[in-house]
Amino acid sequence: MLTLGSLTFAAPWLLLALPALPVLWWLLRITPPAPKRQDFPALRLLRDMPAPEETPARTPWWLLALRLAAAALMILGLARPIWGPGTSAGGAGPLLIAIDDGWAAAADWPDRMAAAEAELDAAAREGRRTALLLTAPPALPDAPRITGLMPAEELRGRLVALRPKPWAPDRAAAQAALAAWRTQHPGGFGALYVADGIEHAEADAFRPLAEALAAGGALTVARSEGRPTRLLPPPRAEADQLVIALRTTPLPVASEAVVLARTGDGRTLARAAIPVPAGATEAEAALPLPIEIRNQVVRLDLDGVAGANATVLLDERFRRRPVGLIAGGEATAADVPLIGELFYLDRALAPHAELRRGSVEELLARRLSVLVLADRPVDPGSERDQLTQWIEAGGTLIRFAGPRLAESPDGLLPVPLRAGERQLGGALSWERPQTLAPFPDGSPFQGLLPPPEVTVERQVLATPSAQLSGRTWARLADGTPLVTWETRGAGRIVMFHVTANAEWSSLPLSGLFVDMLRRLVALSAGVAGNEGEAPLAPMETLDGFGQLGPPPPGAQPVSAARVEAEAPSPQHPPGWYGSGRGGEAAHRRALNLGAGVPAPRPVVALPPGTAVRAIGGVPAERDLGPWLLAAAMLLLVVDLLLSLLLRGVLVRPRKALAGAVLLGLVAATPAFAQDGGAALATRLGYVVTGDAQVDEVSRAGLIGLSDFVNRRTAAALAEPVGVQPGQDDLSFFPLLYWPVTGESAQPAANAVAALNGFMRNGGIILFDTRDEGSGEGYAPGSRAALRRLTRDLTVPPLAPVPEDHVLKRAFYLLPELPGRFAGGTVWVARDQDRANDSVSPVIIGGHDWASAWAIDARGNNPYAAIPGGTRQRVLAYRFGTNLVMYALTGNYKGDQVHVPAILERLGN
Repeated sequence: MLTLGSLTFAAPWLLLALPALPVLWWLLRITPPAPKRQDFPALRLLRDMPAPEETPARTPWWLLALRLAAAALMILGLARPIWGPGTSAGGAGPLLIAIDDGWAAAADWPDRMAAAEAELDAAAREGRRTALLLTAPPALPDAPRITGLMPAEELRGRLVALRPKPWAPDRAAAQAALAAWRTQHPGGFGALYVADGIEHAEADAFRPLAEALAAGGALTVARSEGRPTRLLPPPRAEADQLVIALRTTPLPVASEAVVLARTGDGRTLARAAIPVPAGATEAEAALPLPIEIRNQVVRLDLDGVAGANATVLLDERFRRRPVGLIAGGEATAADVPLIGELFYLDRALAPHAELRRGSVEELLARRLSVLVLADRPVDPGSERDQLTQWIEAGGTLIRFAGPRLAESPDGLLPVPLRAGERQLGGALSWERPQTLAPFPDGSPFQGLLPPPEVTVERQVLATPSAQLSGRTWARLADGTPLVTWETRGAGRIVMFHVTANAEWSSLPLSGLFVDMLRRLVALSAGVAGNEGEAPLAPMETLDGFGQLGPPPPGAQPVSAARVEAEAPSPQHPPGWYGSGRGGEAAHRRALNLGAGVPAPRPVVALPPGTAVRAIGGVPAERDLGPWLLAAAMLLLVVDLLLSLLLRGVLVRPRKALAGAVLLGLVAATPAFAQDGGAALATRLGYVVTGDAQVDEVSRAGLIGLSDFVNRRTAAALAEPVGVQPGQDDLSFFPLLYWPVTGESAQPAANAVAALNGFMRNGGIILFDTRDEGSGEGYAPGSRAALRRLTRDLTVPPLAPVPEDHVLKRAFYLLPELPGRFAGGTVWVARDQDRANDSVSPVIIGGHDWASAWAIDARGNNPYAAIPGGTRQRVLAYRFGTNLVMYALTGNYKGDQVHVPAILERLGN
């Protein structure tokens, strides 16, 4: 093997043919003369003609140079030239490749494999045998081992199958494996250590392992340069936001990390940018999220980073449940410090849940997980019917006793109550205040320790029955129920037999009260919270690249009490752990890599004499042989054509060439579309707001809606376009979608005139403020902007969409008109205008319909429908279809209702 700078020849003996090029020059100088046409006279004349001596013609110098170049390229190509071969690890004897294949190697894994493969290429050219050492423990419980010596090509197949592991390497075990291997191969060897550059423990064995590798001969360490290693620990949940922390190796310059909040199916709901100052090892940023969106976030991912270190799974501990509070007395007295009925409830639940106040009707109008009634009876009627329907649909109702409930028990109680209450010194009394008994098995409070200072002086008693024991979650020391429960449909009713303030007991004054309420709120989401030391089996685990999949064969259950701080290992890889039946987990907990490993720290120093090689950004070596041989064959083809041309066999096709060029120019002349193309197809339009992101959502949304309408109706909608009122002709569009942003300015006079003319001639404008219902607060300032936009427009008096409106039955029968959000009010013209077929020229809502309709380049829906998910998105598409039918066909569905009147009118 011959090396000349960055060029290496794998078969250098073929270069000995280069000195023979002068001989080839001498042979190629002579070429036969070109044939000449001559008329011969009679044979007699030929006899008298002189016989001149013919001399061969000389080959033109440029043709001779072309042939020599082809010969030289052929010789060089056969010598197998390789450009940019990696430098060998050096040393004598076999080559040992050691690779850190733990979690820190996943971010640049392809570059690490490229560095190892380049070293294998060099070993293959030198004929060296190779072996492999992986420092991370394998998935099956075992210690790292070194493979046997094998040819480089055989080891290459093993490298291709390698994947990073979602736990830290065990360098001490790798050092022991190296010592055992040296006893079997006592000779020298060369070593390449593809290291992640991170110390994974306080007493990390990186330096001892590197010294052991260097003791065999030459050691080369390949590692990343200038790329930080980052770790994402679980966030800190606060009242209205998630505080996201980042641990990183320091960089000399400031940088930024972006964290994406995603749902279980991979859709991104929000993003947070974390600025990292120069030299910093930790940074954090807040991610504010509305409650409905926050409760759909399942994982956090570092944007652009692949690995278990860049992923955090969020279980029920990070979700904030909306909880409604209603007191039985005056609302102004409910929050009086120390004695108010909601005072202790507010302070116990505020750090962990979103608290809402209002009437039963107002609270149930939005999505609610838990409703707490503090000494408030529920009278028969619509209120009780609404509560019953909500509980049976999955809601959790928590009741607290008190004088009012003791006097007027209602039907929404888990157990029947005795009339009156039991109190210290009363008829149904005890001699001294009662303490709490240990919580029974199966109770959500199991594992909590009742403090001895918590006592009860008064309570309401449950009527004894055979089912009372099974419906009791907490008892007093004398066995009387303190907390009872009952399942109603998909929900449940929970009853505290004491007041929510300290009037009847000291329970609200204790930390136990906070823990009990937290577990009940978590119970509303399906997390029992009573797992204690119970083992949780692995359900889904993360691989080295941060992708969820089936757990490896060696994965074992982990104790529920240790799952939050368990260090990931082959026995306990990061992922979801839980328990359940039939494959459905009753509850699941997240084991995250960032919670169980220390912050990444760069290695301090390498052994003396160690060569350092940077990985990433170095081009791979290229075999130039095939390219040189192809170039030689091309030159030989050119030589053949030129030789035939010089001998007169080929005629120069000048005219044919000129004709071909002319034909190509004519064919290349572009064909321009005629003006007025917008009038040749029906299409939807959206008003350009100037906000690139909003306009892109509008375009993608109308594309998705047009596709849905084209596939399910006889309409044929072309691709939607953006318009600017006052500049573009609006008469081509039956419907305009106008997303309202907080920065929307009042339209100019010419725009107002164009919009009024558009509505007067039958066009419809859909104003979308994107902040109604479940999206409340999503687009601040949009309502004020809507007033600015419509100030000079001819907007008729509006009213909420009635149940029998054509928008709800133009194509589909719809009970509601949701978009990405739901629960808001949609407004249409109150009065019918027969001049315009009773079509409302303006429709106003705030459900962010474009986001619900939007599709990306792969046909996926990039924005989540909140809170109804897929079902809500289907309804949004159906509303869009009704809207298009309404815009194209007017009020024909309404006319069908009045068929007798139509017939009578036709008869007259």
